[in-house]
Amino acid sequence: MVPEGGKILKVAAIIPAYNEEKTIGDVISKLVKNSQINEIIVVSDGSEDKTVEQAAMFNEVKVIDLLENRGKGGAVKAGLDRSDAEIILILDADLIGLTQAHINSLLEPILNGEALMSVGIFEKGRVATDFAQKMAPFLSGQRALKRDLLENISNLDLSRFGIEVALHTYVEENEISTEVVQLPDLSHVMKEEKLGLWKGISARAKMYWEIVRYVAKIDPGDK
Repeated sequence: MVPEGGKILKVAAIIPAYNEEKTIGDVISKLVKNSQINEIIVVSDGSEDKTVEQAAMFNEVKVIDLLENRGKGGAVKAGLDRSDAEIILILDADLIGLTQAHINSLLEPILNGEALMSVGIFEKGRVATDFAQKMAPFLSGQRALKRDLLENISNLDLSRFGIEVALHTYVEENEISTEVVQLPDLSHVMKEEKLGLWKGISARAKMYWEIVRYVAKIDPGDK
């Protein structure tokens, strides 16, 4: 926990996961060793593999097993509802090469009062994932932020893969301080690698469609 103006702030890591049995354990193993994190919540978003079992192997972790897939926004909302932490760290469950330095880099701007949200960008990880994030950095799934930013997003649970766009839109419209953090040598497993080329492309297209659909519903005047 981190003091702020005499108050102790609680830090929670929320990991939304859908069929990530191969990588979730490594991500959790890094989080449990970080002294700045007080709570770890894994939200299995309708997983059909052993994601829940892998996460449950860690006694320090609170596991939420959603029976139906709600998308990333719904999974994050489920985790948020089970925590009272003032600072939230959101990480993808399929990260490759996560280190304590990466975790601390995301948290420090928030803990030090330098920003209300940090966004992590892959750097020197793998060409494909680096390129994708440089093209659309606001879609990064690695970020730390004050809890109230998430609470101020209307229909967060309905945003599915549009959660990053929703956050980006909200902080832009409200001029909220955000810091971009480089995450060297970090990457994640791409959908094409998990599902095979054509199924992966189909899943990626579905993700982008959900983002576009969510953006189309955003009312520019809605704060």
